[in-house]
Amino acid sequence: MKIITQEQLRNLYKWPEGRAGKKVIFELEKHCKNFISKSPFLVMSTTDRGDKMDSSPRGGTPGFVHILNSTTLIIPDSKGNNRVDSLVNIIETGRIGMLFLIPGIEETLRINGSAYISDDNDFIELFPNEKNRPKSCIVVTVEEVFLHCAKALMRSNLWKDDFRIDKKDFPSMGIMLNDQLGTNKPVETYEEMTARYKPDL
Repeated sequence: MKIITQEQLRNLYKWPEGRAGKKVIFELEKHCKNFISKSPFLVMSTTDRGDKMDSSPRGGTPGFVHILNSTTLIIPDSKGNNRVDSLVNIIETGRIGMLFLIPGIEETLRINGSAYISDDNDFIELFPNEKNRPKSCIVVTVEEVFLHCAKALMRSNLWKDDFRIDKKDFPSMGIMLNDQLGTNKPVETYEEMTARYKPDL
């Protein structure tokens, strides 16, 4: 049966109880700030006016996201491939969701809010250690924030070696793109790709 109403859904799932139902807060307190300061990676979710969704990985040294105050985060737009899908979506809708991860920690931090793009030099100067000066930043106003339980990362054994794949046993980006696009361009080795990316990191 296709589930199309919340009533049908709640016939399958009971309402959250205890801390699970009460854990949403509306600003960054000391534990959220500590989590962000130690996180080198997040997944950013955005949507355009037509409800087309996008999820984009963002990374840097731990604490690469600047905490301006208890309700404002500044994310540098580090050098990428110039698709700017997330930035276009933010311009169109002003909405953002983020999932922060810390290697070795199985809990994650979820943040939802509003956002805009800025090339204000005061924001750019918050990232003096970036090898490539960001052209813009994403300014996030926090509206909801909560810690997410460890079950998904525990099930996946993400920080363990159980499912780790040797790179030589997995097709390279060049091979996959050639197959997907029907092209026959020369394929880089992983080492060649890494060397090409290195100036942009």
